[in-house]
Amino acid sequence: MRAPSPVRVAVTHGALVCFTVATLLPVLWVVRIALSPGQGFSLGLEGGFTGANFVHVVSTTSADGSWLFGRQLLNSVVVSAATAAVGVSLACTAGYALSRWSFPGRDRLMGAFLLTQMFPGVVMAIPLYILLDTLHLLDSMTGLVLVYSTTSVPFATWNLKGYFDTIPRELEEAATMDGASRWTTFTRIILPLARPALAVTALFSFMTAWNEFILAATLMGDERAYTLPVVLNGYVGEFGAEWGHFAAGALLASVPVVALFFWLQKELVEGLTAGGVKG
Repeated sequence: MRAPSPVRVAVTHGALVCFTVATLLPVLWVVRIALSPGQGFSLGLEGGFTGANFVHVVSTTSADGSWLFGRQLLNSVVVSAATAAVGVSLACTAGYALSRWSFPGRDRLMGAFLLTQMFPGVVMAIPLYILLDTLHLLDSMTGLVLVYSTTSVPFATWNLKGYFDTIPRELEEAATMDGASRWTTFTRIILPLARPALAVTALFSFMTAWNEFILAATLMGDERAYTLPVVLNGYVGEFGAEWGHFAAGALLASVPVVALFFWLQKELVEGLTAGGVKG
């Protein structure tokens, strides 16, 4: 195989460098704003660096003196983790049934699942508010988890159904011949083989709940029940914006998601590339 010419190599590397700079520049800008002593958009290095914005965000307290930021961070973690767990648990059985059995209305059901993804969350805000108010679940993490879980189930079901289709049915037939029940086959064979897809689906469900703002701001009126996106919105007011505090809070809010990406990176690569090589 002929080696590429030096000119082509130089052009390729130059394009990659430009792409990397364009990708990292907004992130570096946010870091600079977070470390700036002011609350402006300055990208220069004047004024030095300070961690005062991070201290201000982390040390936020409520009216009774309790640690408010810690409570709000815990709210986001609990709601996002519970949404991923509930959504994936429901989608596993639904996706497996849609993958393995043909029954009347299956295609229409899958089409209805896909149709629900066409509507933004703001369309459902008022009906969901009335429903949760009737059930006395406003300002409740339980209510928010139920809302997020129901919105994540269609995507999770479609994603897992596609992965279950790639698992050979012969494995289940062999397990049945050995005396395994359908539930044993599902839990002991199918789910372990689908672990990459489960990781990808759970991560997307987690991120959707972690970053969602509109429904959280509509359904949560007590600051002690806020999630982090609602907290960040509080730094941008009608007559002014605390951009330093906003940038510091945004960086702090991104840490759990980045850590989760690194923890699940092996499963993510396997799940996202599944089916890419036929063998």
